[in-house]
Amino acid sequence: MALKPEPTAPFHSVQYALRVLETISRHGGGVTDVQIAREAGLPVAHLTSLLLMLRREGYVEQVADGAYVIGDSLVLLGSGLTRREALEAKLQETLTELRDSVGAAVYISRYIDGEVKITQFADGPRTPKVNEWVDFRSAAHASAVGKCLLTQLDQNGRRDHLSRHKIARLTSRTITSEQILFSKLDSQPPTVPVLDLQEYAVGTVCAAVPLTAGSAVGCLALSLPIEHAHRCRAAADTLNRRAAPVVMALAI
Repeated sequence: MALKPEPTAPFHSVQYALRVLETISRHGGGVTDVQIAREAGLPVAHLTSLLLMLRREGYVEQVADGAYVIGDSLVLLGSGLTRREALEAKLQETLTELRDSVGAAVYISRYIDGEVKITQFADGPRTPKVNEWVDFRSAAHASAVGKCLLTQLDQNGRRDHLSRHKIARLTSRTITSEQILFSKLDSQPPTVPVLDLQEYAVGTVCAAVPLTAGSAVGCLALSLPIEHAHRCRAAADTLNRRAAPVVMALAI
């Protein structure tokens, strides 16, 4: 008795899923379901169930603003790397895209074991990274990265850090009073980028936005030469609005 051919619907579903994944992969900064449907040529009714399945299996993730980004499972698929290595590679790719989109060097920083650590960054000939003339671990009071991380600590955590890394004047703009520093940290709105206007290094301006998940403390930052200072706030707003949710999904 001859076997009946299987219906083609499952194969069509696979094709649809691949189109969705290809579309999301093209948009490093995330993409909405409406745009996915338009680019992949899929009815929204089909797309909803596909996205639900892909999220459940870890192939895509939905970030804070509702956009979709690729998930761990897709990063690992065919990479031949461990999960940590694959995610670091994907994060580096994302940082490079952010560097090009905001026109500035970008950084991921974490507060690990009581220390400020730059874990990854992306720079280039046109977007040079800041010259680390003083170890970032000793300059949390002056740098945008450090201040952004300190805002996420309580008073005891801040005092503990500064007891190990004394406040020092790095430029004429550096805050050297612990009381003034804490006051500024306390008044920092959580949705507004933390700025460093030549407080860490003369000739460089920086901005940082927090990346928090549970007890993890981190931030996403950028730096610009002083001649591009007029672009700093707009670039930081772009980083905060579009990039932070995507990077947080990968980094935290």
